[in-house]
Amino acid sequence: MPSNPTRPRALLRRHRLAPSLSALALGVALSGCASQDQPVSPSYNNEALNEQLVMATAWMQSAAEYRALSYQAFNVARLRLDQALEGRRPGDRPLAVIVDCDEAVIDNTPFEAWLIGRDERYSSANWNAWVEDAQARALPGAQAFLDYARSRGVEVFYVTNRDERGLAATMKNLKQLDFPWVDKQHMMLRTDTSDKQPRRETVMATHDVALLVGDNLADFDSRYDADEVATRNAQVIQDRAHFGERYIVLPNPTYGGWEAALYEGDYSLSPQEKDQKRRAALRTWSGPEQQVP
Repeated sequence: MPSNPTRPRALLRRHRLAPSLSALALGVALSGCASQDQPVSPSYNNEALNEQLVMATAWMQSAAEYRALSYQAFNVARLRLDQALEGRRPGDRPLAVIVDCDEAVIDNTPFEAWLIGRDERYSSANWNAWVEDAQARALPGAQAFLDYARSRGVEVFYVTNRDERGLAATMKNLKQLDFPWVDKQHMMLRTDTSDKQPRRETVMATHDVALLVGDNLADFDSRYDADEVATRNAQVIQDRAHFGERYIVLPNPTYGGWEAALYEGDYSLSPQEKDQKRRAALRTWSGPEQQVP
């Protein structure tokens, strides 16, 4: 779905810190600690938890700033693609770009909006029904960038964690949006694993990849598919030169690997437990000084 339609990973997975990241991760963790314990929320159901989607979804659907960020991402992508094209030499392998689908080139926020006000959660059944409707719209600037890539002879590979069973509906949706290279060769959906690295490597075995576009860090490298907030943040710091250069990131505050890390990868938590984990991750101001009577 979400860049991760497999977002509810039922089993708790833990990744060890890479030795090169240990000290950096520790620093990030300490800097992000909350100064005070957050209040424990009362027990509630998914309908109550889904209220937390309102601001993020409203922002993505209505904020001019979100549209500006999307245009900005694809403007940078075009600039980087032009630079890659300038460096081409006779005999080079075909040039390609790899893009995620959900919240990277198409907008699924109506699905998130549907959850609001309902005692529902993300599920394969709910998500697959949305996929089959083929109603996702193009992100601002996405179609123009992809069409530009096609016009320059650059192939586009869609590496998405939509389930392979949704291939026909996904192709229908992308063709309705006039996206290029929508065929079985260029559509690389999830089969036996949500790890995108093998699919990326398949493309890289035959093509020179100019850049990757996604909303989730695991769209770029599986090293980011970690269940610790500090690990993911430390990896970003280490790879900071890649962002805006080889990696083009679209904003997505509604779901993703960042949310999984809050739960240490355990999506089986109850709505109340998820709420508590979210609140515990907040860094909170101590408040104004109290006046002594």
